[in-house]
Amino acid sequence: MKRFLIFFLLAFSLVLAIASCNPNTITTNGDVTVASKDFTEQDILGEILAQQIEDTTNLKVARRPRLGGSFVCHSAILAGKIDAYIEYTGTAFTGILKQPVINDPKVVYEKLKQAYAQQFKLEVMPSLGFENTFAIIVRGEDAKRYKIQTLSEAAEYTPQWRGGFGYEFLEREDGFPGLAKTYGFKFSKPPQIMDLGLIYRALIQKQVDMVAGNSTDGQIARLGLVVLKDDKKYFPPYEATPIVRQETLRKYPQLKTAIAQLTGKISADEMRQLNYLVEGELQDIKEVVREFRKSKGLLKQA
Repeated sequence: MKRFLIFFLLAFSLVLAIASCNPNTITTNGDVTVASKDFTEQDILGEILAQQIEDTTNLKVARRPRLGGSFVCHSAILAGKIDAYIEYTGTAFTGILKQPVINDPKVVYEKLKQAYAQQFKLEVMPSLGFENTFAIIVRGEDAKRYKIQTLSEAAEYTPQWRGGFGYEFLEREDGFPGLAKTYGFKFSKPPQIMDLGLIYRALIQKQVDMVAGNSTDGQIARLGLVVLKDDKKYFPPYEATPIVRQETLRKYPQLKTAIAQLTGKISADEMRQLNYLVEGELQDIKEVVREFRKSKGLLKQA
């Protein structure tokens, strides 16, 4: 009951936060509504999806950036409040479907596609081309000092450290509880629940010593951080894939063709670069996305 209450309050606060977002990034009127989760990469992916739809069809897209985490977005699409968003296969498979971890990306995708269609009437479309897995990250100076490159090697030092993780990571089936058990992590204090936008600052300022970020984060290299290798292959595959309501696809058949053109178009290196342009160089998301789509030949010819 306590966990449910915490989750409810978090979800409620995230939904309320939409109202305080930059009004220039939110559009309320449209034929279809595209949402994104609450971090930079999702802002970019949501805009890629929205621009792709608007540029290749006669449909207008309403944007819902920073809607919340996976559970909030999943609830919203089931309720018909949104029509599409980008999810990660491992997150949906273990977090939403509550299935045990499977390491084969193809098996995960096929099982996910079948289950989402049968249980939720949602279409799981092919991957955008990259995987964004959880990345367990430490300061570069600590990795060098302790000569650690893997999570197994880090386990020896966690009793001296403090962890900082997002709420979902602390609660998910494929998150911290299983990770700690797999590697024998025992921190000096219970891990700190943190906003994902603050984890790197907290790490650099030595408020925490280990965080869970994303492998495509643009700040990792820029800040001299080190991603520890998941040497026991704990994490499942996390391929970025569009989730779309089947009812919406039936209503607008052209939508499926438009989104399918994004299949395999984004590599992990390209996603890291896009994240860096927005987070590191503070470039406008819409312009970053437009230039990327231009480089991929996705812009509609005049």
